[in-house]
Amino acid sequence: MSRRGRALGFGALALLSAALAAVLANGYGSSVARRFGPLRPVVVAAADLPQGKPIVAAQLAHDLQVRRVPERFVPSGALAVPADALGRVPEATVPAGSYLLGAQLGLPRPPRRNAPGLAGGKRPVEIAVSAAEALLEGGGGQRGSRVDVIVTTEPRGPGPGRTYVAAADVRLLSLRRAAAPGPGPAGGWNATLALSRGQALELIEAENFARQVRLLPRP
Repeated sequence: MSRRGRALGFGALALLSAALAAVLANGYGSSVARRFGPLRPVVVAAADLPQGKPIVAAQLAHDLQVRRVPERFVPSGALAVPADALGRVPEATVPAGSYLLGAQLGLPRPPRRNAPGLAGGKRPVEIAVSAAEALLEGGGGQRGSRVDVIVTTEPRGPGPGRTYVAAADVRLLSLRRAAAPGPGPAGGWNATLALSRGQALELIEAENFARQVRLLPRP
């Protein structure tokens, strides 16, 4: 047989082998589909996805892969498209090789912003105060100055009400006129103070029953 004849023969055998392999693969695929269901795309982590770190666009092509898996083996809630994970945050580290589930991902939390300069469990609390003009005239109404909060209660009988220091040596964060001043001596100004939880609760309650809440500058 000539070289050309042998080449044609080998070529025909190669085509026949390829066709036979395709028929076998198709038959195997059909068998798998009948037993385990059709193939479905599922997202798999190609690298560890750290807890609390949002998934960014660069990770979609490198750290997330799509594989086709028989439907029977696809866990509930598995993502089918990497883009569905963009911007989401793993609630726990997802190991490489794991399916990526929607239940594993949460929304990014906004950064917690504390008022500048506050420490020791203090928080900014706004209360209504009166007679703040004298505080401003004396130069004690500046941001960051220290003040005492004085509460005068309504009298329960003849004579004046009780006057006491409700919060001593607290930081004044801001002082401004109220947008709609209330009538009487109890209205007119809003003061934001750095208070502990206990101080805040006491002063918020005092706003409801006190005759007057005012600020005195610390000496």
